[in-house]
Amino acid sequence: MRFAPVAAALSLAFATTASIGQASDYEADPRAVALVAEGNAALEMGETQAAIDAFEAALAIDPGYTDVYLDLASAARIEGLQGKAIHFYREAQERDPENLAAITGEGEALVEKGALSAARENLTRLQDLCGETCTETVQLAAAIDRGPPVMTAEAVPSDEDIVQN
Repeated sequence: MRFAPVAAALSLAFATTASIGQASDYEADPRAVALVAEGNAALEMGETQAAIDAFEAALAIDPGYTDVYLDLASAARIEGLQGKAIHFYREAQERDPENLAAITGEGEALVEKGALSAARENLTRLQDLCGETCTETVQLAAAIDRGPPVMTAEAVPSDEDIVQN
């Protein structure tokens, strides 16, 4: 009788640790998977806003589906919204801190934004996680070597006469 509480506590502890070992990989909702496929098809056809709408709908159905954040980030980068893309990549990393695609994508978006020192930090993380020769490390290193895109200004001819004050 004196050992009953201890035995109950031990059995609860063993049951909890046993269930942790049996955790399976996350399975996304099939409706969300279908919406992501629809969004990727729209993205391939150049319909970025339709793709974003499909990705956001998939996220509403299954908020735990981490890959949707990567797709949203890709669409944001196509739209030239690197800050928004960085936000989505960081959301993916919060859910999966060792997501190589999210770290790489964030690094590339940082390069596009001109934040090379932050991109180099991502490169260091990738090197620590997967080594010098993994695809993601090589891809980000190449993006850093290319540097941010150069913005040029175009001279637009004016139809109106310019008069000095």
